[in-house]
Amino acid sequence: MKKKNKILTIAVDGFSSCGKSTFAKRIAEELDILYVDSGAMYRAVTLWAIKNGAVTDGEPDVGRIIEGLDNIQIEFRSSGEGKHANLYLNGIDSEKQIRSMEVSSLVSPVSKIPEVRHKLVELQRKMAENRPVVMDGRDIGSVVFPDADIKIYMTATPEIRAERRYKELQEKGQKADFTEVLKNINDRDHIDQNREVSPLRQAKDALILDNSHMVPDEQMEWFKETFKGLLS
Repeated sequence: MKKKNKILTIAVDGFSSCGKSTFAKRIAEELDILYVDSGAMYRAVTLWAIKNGAVTDGEPDVGRIIEGLDNIQIEFRSSGEGKHANLYLNGIDSEKQIRSMEVSSLVSPVSKIPEVRHKLVELQRKMAENRPVVMDGRDIGSVVFPDADIKIYMTATPEIRAERRYKELQEKGQKADFTEVLKNINDRDHIDQNREVSPLRQAKDALILDNSHMVPDEQMEWFKETFKGLLS
């Protein structure tokens, strides 16, 4: 597949744990363009809050998080394994820490803080300046890049997403309870869809990809077939 001779922007939005990152990475590899995991950026802010006393009684301390935003530096660096990039928080590789259940349980309320979203949207747009990019998240096609060339909205049933997340945690050697994981998925869905700032919404010109019963290779075949005209 050949990429276009222009700055191509691809937005992949959808629910948590429906494989957006895996799908977007495959697209980036196929087209040899930059991949940005916007969700990892919100997880990084959440991890910073946990480590810096900005979580009180299991709830994010909004004031402290806002005050600390200028002290949060986020970047993606090559992991040395293919084209995969790890997230670095203030110069420290934090890829594994941001995937913990502790971070997962707090990332949605942190993500709905307007000042956090403003800072990260600004950074996301800067990352895509003057170069083609595929970015996944909750509001990429609706807010970050409303004029994206390609918009995809991914979904899958909560139970299937929870099973995927549960297996992922087990494979990483992290303790997990399926019931807790499913509750976290449903809670995050509710928060993401009902927050006041940049709620999870399908962009009007986005195509829906329900991957409940699809493996990664099948998703890529769908992508190639659907967008072969635009990408040829």
